[in-house]
Amino acid sequence: MLPMSPQKQHWSSWNRLPREIRLLILHEPMRAGCSQGHLATVSREWQIEIERHNFARIRLTPSRLVNFGALIQRNQALVSYIWFCLELDDYDCTTCAPDGTRLTLEEWGEACEISDTDKCPITAAFRDLFLILSTWDFRPDLILDISIYSPSDSEHCFPYLTFMPDTPSNMSSGYGIEKARSSRHYHDPQHGWVAGFRHAAPPRYAIRKVFHSVMERGPFDSDQLELQWWDQLPTFPAVTGLLLRQQNRRLWKPPSLAHMFARFPRLKDIHYQPWREWDFPQHITDKDYQYLFESIRLFNSSLKRLVVFENFNQQYPATMQRFLNGVDLTQCDSLRKPDSAVSRIVALASLKLEQLAASFIVDASSFFEVQPSWEWPSLTSLTLTSRLLTPDGDLVEIEAMLQKAAAAAMKMPQLGLAALFRYQAFRNIPQAVVLWRGTWKFAMKPSITQTWEAVIHQYNGWRLDFVEEQLNETTIKSHGHAVQHLMHATQIICPVSLRQIQTEQKALGA
Repeated sequence: MLPMSPQKQHWSSWNRLPREIRLLILHEPMRAGCSQGHLATVSREWQIEIERHNFARIRLTPSRLVNFGALIQRNQALVSYIWFCLELDDYDCTTCAPDGTRLTLEEWGEACEISDTDKCPITAAFRDLFLILSTWDFRPDLILDISIYSPSDSEHCFPYLTFMPDTPSNMSSGYGIEKARSSRHYHDPQHGWVAGFRHAAPPRYAIRKVFHSVMERGPFDSDQLELQWWDQLPTFPAVTGLLLRQQNRRLWKPPSLAHMFARFPRLKDIHYQPWREWDFPQHITDKDYQYLFESIRLFNSSLKRLVVFENFNQQYPATMQRFLNGVDLTQCDSLRKPDSAVSRIVALASLKLEQLAASFIVDASSFFEVQPSWEWPSLTSLTLTSRLLTPDGDLVEIEAMLQKAAAAAMKMPQLGLAALFRYQAFRNIPQAVVLWRGTWKFAMKPSITQTWEAVIHQYNGWRLDFVEEQLNETTIKSHGHAVQHLMHATQIICPVSLRQIQTEQKALGA
């Protein structure tokens, strides 16, 4: 028998390794930044793995859509995440904060307008994306992450802004943000930054520009025509998850989203992170939120998880408010008051869900004002916020809310975790825990503990423990830090979004 050549001996030894070990070896040079083109020539196995890596998560822009269908056809089954980036036109200092007092209404609108342009044809881009992906085969999971921003947003008054894809929970979320941040020098006196510190608040018109509504002034002549346009787009059965993250400061109109979401008949997972209003009456937007969540209830019947996080910046109201005779003409409240009708429609929309997290857009006290017939047969996780939970809050109202929460939990037979304070049931052992974690102490009255014990008595042999953990108040610098320190077991905001919020607050010295 002829001796085996050294090359064949090499591959024989390689093939004897377990597949898991071979993949670990392959992924090491990929992480180190080695040329993937060279790695792909090593073997057919390496080529397959590199293709799987490259096509799993892709970034799409309007210009890349032209040949996307043909280019992706062979590898479309490998795609699990699409970051759809609508990059708006660049702008310079003459329009970074268009002064509405010096411009006509038409001129100001043109300076802030978010509509079709040669660089970013929004309607054509959505049409092409939907046409291409409407032909894709079903797969267990396909996430569409939609971002709309201008690269210039971080070049003027808001240098701390970053725009990046979402990061899965098993990947590091902070490195890319810190790298982007450390590469910038916050010294721009013209825009209020001196030697890394903000010395002047951004002009209110700079805030209005980056928070302008998408397609508010065109290309459609009316909101109704825009909704009709969404309705004529093809359905998109392949998509099962949708992300609209807080790095989108531009505001999608809730009715537009309602009609967009209806084009996804197999949608199982929605992560929606809008910003509160700054210069538009919040009560009007809240009416639109009712329309959105009612539409989700009616037309997204396959939905299993809804995660809504309304973001805010506590420093903006002081800039945006304009008082006349003690009345704020902008109706920009220093503290956002969740609309009770929105809270109730979200509760109604959650009846068929498995997981719900609604932060700041909903108040738990209104959410738990349920109808006697309401039941949540599949809900395993519930996370809510409430303005009542403050050290100087009304104790009677807090106690009433906690009792109503227990009454609602009686109608949630699969509930494993409820985070307002935390209630957690361990399905593998007959035990549940009510955990109060916060910066202030709260003594639960016997009436509250008895109500929650009644929830546990539905399960024979179970016991209920009450635990209190006090946090150091000085560590809570913002709502972003609060989310981190409260350590929610369920995801109430995407990891990248949480890191971006903390980065913004750190840059602003909050």
